[in-house]
Amino acid sequence: MKGMGTILLTVILIAAVESQVEPYELTYPANFGGRFIIPADNPMTKEGVALGRALFYEERLSLNNKLSCASCHKQKLAFTDNQRFSFGVDGQPTRRNSMSLSNLLWVRNLFWDGRSPSLEQQAVVPLTDPHEMGQSLETSGKKLAQTKVYPQLFEKVFGTSEINGDRITKALSQFERTLISANSKYDWYLRGEYPLSESEQRGLNVFSGRGNCVHCHGGPKTFIELFHNNGLDSIYVDAGREDFTKQITDRGRFRVPTLRNIAITAPYMHDGRFKDLPGVLGHYGDHIVESETLSPFLSRLKLSREEKTDIISFLNTLTDTDFINDPKFADPDL
Repeated sequence: MKGMGTILLTVILIAAVESQVEPYELTYPANFGGRFIIPADNPMTKEGVALGRALFYEERLSLNNKLSCASCHKQKLAFTDNQRFSFGVDGQPTRRNSMSLSNLLWVRNLFWDGRSPSLEQQAVVPLTDPHEMGQSLETSGKKLAQTKVYPQLFEKVFGTSEINGDRITKALSQFERTLISANSKYDWYLRGEYPLSESEQRGLNVFSGRGNCVHCHGGPKTFIELFHNNGLDSIYVDAGREDFTKQITDRGRFRVPTLRNIAITAPYMHDGRFKDLPGVLGHYGDHIVESETLSPFLSRLKLSREEKTDIISFLNTLTDTDFINDPKFADPDL
């Protein structure tokens, strides 16, 4: 297995709480850049990350004690669930497809419509939404307080054994910031450690060249923090970012997702309408729908059968097997 090389940066984050905690050493590739924010009131510590990991897999946070964050975000699937829509405690499907949680450290506007500016705020929604985990944060705190282990863990992280919604979402966010995917074949290629096959190289050439995929998925993280209408519809069942901004110019616009681990995170788009990558390429080749808010750089991309095969070969190089098998992201099984 290829190593992470010498391009990693390590940031030691100093804890601001008066308890016996150790700063968490956040390691990430230099080419990902340091444009991210760790909230001053939620510094990352080893103990905080460990608590967040436990809570990520904790089913007591749901109304029926059967669902956890990991129910819809499975590590082996790059923290997606391979379902068009996930099902919450009420047995009803969620409104949108579950996004991959990889490299959230660099995301500033979370959810498909970008309505949440931080992981701490984002976490509140799935925890309390009646169609997802369906439980108030107050109830979650009371349930965790009745266990033997959690009061001790919260005291270690926050200085007292009090368990409340603010502390739950802070711990979850600390763990989610560690979910960094940066050791795929593509990363080896960028470090000069892996020669792309002929098909992979041709696919990268189309991806970066006439395909203009890099307009939205450029850079080593393979996403740009923008919202686009990519021509899925002319009449919108889901208006996307417009629901949040109330601006008609945002109708049908959704956040550009990362392509990291894209080969294992089907189905695709905000509503999971495409079951595989050929379906996605078919959309951009033949089925872009004109509308007033269609992103202006988009036009139908005519690809040969070989070019489609080559692009998919390249996209497969973005699969990070270390990430989906890393034991530090797995269920700690308290």
